[in-house]
Amino acid sequence: MIRLGVNIDHVATLRNARGEAYPDPLKAAELVLQHGVDGITAHLREDRRHIRDEDIEKLRGLSAPLNFEMAATEEMTNIACRVKPHACCVVPERREELTTEGGLDVVGLKDKIKPFITRLSAAGIRVSLFIDPEPEAIKMAAELGAPVIELHTGAYALGKPGELERLQRAALIAAEYGLELHAGHGLNYENVEPITQLPGLVELNIGHFLISEAVFVGLAASVRRMKDLLS
Repeated sequence: MIRLGVNIDHVATLRNARGEAYPDPLKAAELVLQHGVDGITAHLREDRRHIRDEDIEKLRGLSAPLNFEMAATEEMTNIACRVKPHACCVVPERREELTTEGGLDVVGLKDKIKPFITRLSAAGIRVSLFIDPEPEAIKMAAELGAPVIELHTGAYALGKPGELERLQRAALIAAEYGLELHAGHGLNYENVEPITQLPGLVELNIGHFLISEAVFVGLAASVRRMKDLLS
């Protein structure tokens, strides 16, 4: 069974659009966990455009694993080491982007990233690196000491030719290096099944589609259908 982590960032986006206290990301997290979801993902951005610091504090109180998405910065590392989520997924972040546009440049930024991985690991936090399905990036993730990689599936989701094959090759390389394999970005009911067949895949993290689908069918039905597809 592939684990499903649900990213609840855009519940917070909707809340912040009106400056109200609702919809509450914590309530959304509690609801999806009641319907078979295995963990919660939340990205605390530098500009706090959706998830806020107090959301992370509340989500950490859940019994389910919290996957804290973060940029490789001193501020975010300090927050993570204080809150101590189950896992931290280090992602690239640009203030002007609408969403994460690609994988982390672990090769070019290895000297910057390494100290943060060391600190997070020392705090007992499982570190994951969000990377493109490139052999060099996977090798560097292993050298940096991250036990988990999350492959960026955005290009595949957009229908770029050859991307599924690239992801399949990346999955095999990850296994060679003994890395736990996660994947995510742009996945939906129609395109997720081939991704579930990646060798060694342990977890998918899906957010925007499930929150969007919930507008029409409700959050419980949205995540239950995805869980069924993963099984």
